[in-house]
Amino acid sequence: MKKLIIAALMVSGLALGMTGTATAQIDSTAKDSLNNNRGLQQQDSVTKDQAKKGRFIGGITFTRLDLGFSKLVDNGSFNLSPTNDFLSYKGVKTSTISFDVIQFGYRFNPHFKVYIAGGFDWTLIRLRNNITIQQGTRDLTYVEENTDFSKNRFSNSYVHIPLNFEFRSKENDKGKRFYFVVGPEVSFLLNGKVKQVSDEHGKVKYRDDYNFQAFRYGGAVRIGYGGLGIFTKYYFNDMFDSPAQKGLKNMSFGITFGMN
Repeated sequence: MKKLIIAALMVSGLALGMTGTATAQIDSTAKDSLNNNRGLQQQDSVTKDQAKKGRFIGGITFTRLDLGFSKLVDNGSFNLSPTNDFLSYKGVKTSTISFDVIQFGYRFNPHFKVYIAGGFDWTLIRLRNNITIQQGTRDLTYVEENTDFSKNRFSNSYVHIPLNFEFRSKENDKGKRFYFVVGPEVSFLLNGKVKQVSDEHGKVKYRDDYNFQAFRYGGAVRIGYGGLGIFTKYYFNDMFDSPAQKGLKNMSFGITFGMN
């Protein structure tokens, strides 16, 4: 998780360096004009009169950095069924991270905009049991190991494409707003991975699709103030393309940095 956060921050710096004045994130009014003189990039920053008119917005970005926890929902229950008990996980160490790197949309007025974005997300499941999820199998299978793993992480990574509907309040005296963002999201699988750490074998990694859904769809809700908020996401189709895991879904919740 720490390495992913560091990678996210590196991507942030790269994106800012590449885009120069093309970053489209602040979406503020004339109150922030002084910040432009300090070198902050505010393509979506306009005067109060201009803000009343509709306009297109977009560009390369680094925003909506979601850090939180993931939960498996087994046919409506947070308790795993006997069939899926091998996926028993450590809740406080099962996490999610995601961020957007591009967005395009239209602001209809100072309080409402619609935009489509693109980015990446990871789900990191810290398994309790000393098992190894098998590669290249038709169904999701595993073998029990005699090795005592200090870390046994089962993860996936996706490219996600959310369509967001953003509602925001007027700016207060501090130039901040309340935000409510809701919308559907589709995702395309990049890969799955097993990472294990033990005294016997050191650190080993295996990559495969591990029967994760190649195409995933769901929705997200965010509520925030200024640049900080909270989020929840829920994916409507099954987490795995495996008959035995039918009804096993994924949800996540946590903190969003960079609401706009």
